[in-house]
Amino acid sequence: MSKCLINNNIRKLRFHANEMTQQELADKTGVTRQTIVAIENGKYSPTLELAFRISLVFQVQIQDVFTFNPEENSK
Repeated sequence: MSKCLINNNIRKLRFHANEMTQQELADKTGVTRQTIVAIENGKYSPTLELAFRISLVFQVQIQDVFTFNPEENSK
């Protein structure tokens, strides 16, 4: 069985977007600041729709925001 990890570059992208705050990103994507915090910290995987909305805010491809890294589960 494998474990899937989704990494993101949201913090870096926010910094390069005139140091956009988590609240500003949340407002632009229609979610709460806590949701953005959870995604940034890898504690929550966004829906596909939210992932696209985030990439649109930064005007980059979705793969520039998120990367998918399957990892073998050691059992």
